[in-house]
Amino acid sequence: MCRYEYNSLQELLDLAEQHAVSLAEVILRHEMERGECSERDVRQQMAGRIAVFQESVQAGLQNTEKSVSGLVGGDAARLQKKSHVLLGALANTASVYAMAIAEANAKMFKIVACPTAGSCGIVPAVLLAIGEARQAGEKELTEAMLTAAGVGAVVSHKATVAGAVGGCQAECGSAAAMAAAVAAQLCGASNRQILQAFALCMKNTLGLACDPVAGLVEVPCVKRNACYAVLALTAAEMALAGIESVIPPDEVIEAMGEIGRLMPVALKETSEGGLAQTPTGKAIAARLEQAMAQ
Repeated sequence: MCRYEYNSLQELLDLAEQHAVSLAEVILRHEMERGECSERDVRQQMAGRIAVFQESVQAGLQNTEKSVSGLVGGDAARLQKKSHVLLGALANTASVYAMAIAEANAKMFKIVACPTAGSCGIVPAVLLAIGEARQAGEKELTEAMLTAAGVGAVVSHKATVAGAVGGCQAECGSAAAMAAAVAAQLCGASNRQILQAFALCMKNTLGLACDPVAGLVEVPCVKRNACYAVLALTAAEMALAGIESVIPPDEVIEAMGEIGRLMPVALKETSEGGLAQTPTGKAIAARLEQAMAQ
């Protein structure tokens, strides 16, 4: 039995309080025990993933060509060039990075699925945007990533992170909640505030359908990544102000899992409902199917 084993966010918080350490430290120690590896090994793994985040952003911004389907590509660069009309600099950067990484994924560049390929832009975008704004060092960034991984593991254990099982609330919803925890931690939040940021974010993604047009992780996925990166920042901002979720974090996860079970199969990555079944969505699917048959 691992000394730092946890299966819920409350257990994670209790361990942090028991040992008077951060959530990231508990997660680090748990990973060391579980993987029988050193602290250096774990930190290097996380640093490696952050390096891929940065590569993915650049790939998405520099390659402005359309994806093979012709549905996405170039929008991240377009958003980056646009002056900040509504979003502040930080939120603008996060939305640009999230879209860039999601576009990179659509064009088969290297990404980190965190927790999934369809939601791959959200956590990296928030981590990198805040890291740049606050000039965070590698230690701060890797510890924020540890927290994201730890809370994400609880979601996977208690519910799901798969769109085919729980809809996009399980993919982009989980990623946004993980990103909110990252944002709060990088801004100096307490352990409790980090988990409140997670809960405030996830509860506002509940019921989100997974309805990819033509079965591709492109529409609405790419732009959804950008929007939910900003939601993560909003949730973290509330938590840092002392605002808390009335429903505890673990119960929010359980509610997400229950909603996923109740959700029709047509809204769980099958492309049989939602945007995929709009007239335009069906026309795109027919066009691509015809192109593949030629």
